[in-house]
Amino acid sequence: MTPTIGLRADVNRRAAAVFAAIDDYDEQHFIAEIDALAAELPAGDHDGLFHRGCAQDSWGHPDLAIPLYRKALETGGLTGENRRRAVIQMASSMRNIGQAESALKLLVAERDHGSDHLDDALTCTTALCLASLGRDREGLSMVIIALARHLPRYNRSMANYGKALLTD
Repeated sequence: MTPTIGLRADVNRRAAAVFAAIDDYDEQHFIAEIDALAAELPAGDHDGLFHRGCAQDSWGHPDLAIPLYRKALETGGLTGENRRRAVIQMASSMRNIGQAESALKLLVAERDHGSDHLDDALTCTTALCLASLGRDREGLSMVIIALARHLPRYNRSMANYGKALLTD
C-alpha cells in the first residue's frame, strides 16, 4: 500500500466518523473539521474534494458542493462507494438548484454502473428529479417498486401496483 492510499483510507475513516457526529457540530466547525481532514491529502485529491463537497451539501450549500463533486469525479480517481455517492449527491444538489433534467441524465447513466447497497438512494433521488420535472407518477412508481423489496409481506402485489402506475 502506497503512503497516499493508506493516508486516504485513514482520512476516509475519520471523515466518516465526523459525518456520523454531524449533529454535535455547528456548521462552521463541521466544515472546518472536514476541510482540515481534506487538507491532509495531496492538493486536489479526489477523496478530499468529495468530502468537502459532502460537508457543503450537508449544510445546505448545493451551489458550493456541485463544483467539488464534479472536480472529484473528473479526476477519474474517485472509485467505489465514494464515486457512486458523489454522483447521487451531485445530482440531488443539481435538482435543488433547478437543474433536474441534467441531474436525471446523471442518475440514469449511473444505473449502468452496476448494483449495490446504494441502489435505493439512487432510485429515491431519481424519483425526486422526476417529481421536479412534473413526472410524479413515474417517480412514485419507482419508489413503490424499490420499497416493495423491503416489505415483510405484499412484495409482489406492491411491485405490481408500482408498475401499474405507469400503465393506468
